[in-house]
Amino acid sequence: MASRNSTAQASNARIPDPRGQAILSAVIKEHLKTGEPVGSRTISDRFAHAAGWSSATIRNVMGELEEAGLVEQPHTSAGRVPTDKGYRFYVDHMLGETRLSKTDMAAINRFLGASTGGDARATPDRLMEKTSHLLSALSQNVGIVISPSLADNVLQHIEFMRLADNRILVVLVSAPNIIHNKIIRIEDELSQAELEQTARYLNTEFGGKSLVAIRAEIFELMREEKALYDKLLMNAILLCDRSLEGEEATTGEVYVDGASNILNKPDFSDAERMRELFRTFEEKSRLIKILNECVTRDQPFAGDVQVVIGREHIAPSMQA
Repeated sequence: MASRNSTAQASNARIPDPRGQAILSAVIKEHLKTGEPVGSRTISDRFAHAAGWSSATIRNVMGELEEAGLVEQPHTSAGRVPTDKGYRFYVDHMLGETRLSKTDMAAINRFLGASTGGDARATPDRLMEKTSHLLSALSQNVGIVISPSLADNVLQHIEFMRLADNRILVVLVSAPNIIHNKIIRIEDELSQAELEQTARYLNTEFGGKSLVAIRAEIFELMREEKALYDKLLMNAILLCDRSLEGEEATTGEVYVDGASNILNKPDFSDAERMRELFRTFEEKSRLIKILNECVTRDQPFAGDVQVVIGREHIAPSMQA
């Protein structure tokens, strides 16, 4: 099996010729469908007439793929199964870009309200819950979503409303139109006019940035122009600080939908492996660690989409 640096290994491996790539693709697709080793006879039945390749030629090519580490033979008498390296080569070099079907696009548009004219704003909990369900429904797999903490959300609009006992209601609208409410407490009394002035300043000068970035920029402004900073900046710092209290250490909620879908996958027939995987789904900290690893991986071919295969996973339950 491939190690965690299988991306580099696959990139540096001898690239199979078009015939080898076609047979590797066939082995991968057949194995994903059945969960069983794929024999040369199965591949021969597919290509013997269409491509005119003999059984001997196909056996030789499968042997070359095995020598390259792209497939392996789990048992002497069995067919071949793709290795992590084989899957990685397929994803990085052969899969290409795929477009969403019109049906999937329509489902996403309905979800986002683009075609229904529904309420454009949603509570974070409801939006994340529906997103995990949509991912599961479209992929027929497990949909997992982690909501960002208030500290990580990008400011679209913010308002402060004065309450009794030096309490302030913070209403932050983050992209895309998600509303966050939080009540904070301050020592100094601020009038509603001062709160509105501070909100206008933040909305005008710092739209599109997170509260953490906004606070850092204001500190930098105060450091560079010590003689120029005024009560407005001080209020902005104070309100940002109070809004961020307890947020920077949080990791957001985890929303999981469609875990039962994996029961229908042929490669998850092992009961112990299934139990371990479900334990992973139930542990918030493990899921967050896994997803954070995915979004920070260095994959030269991946772009905005990350594909993590086999032993590239940090969770043992997802490596097999």
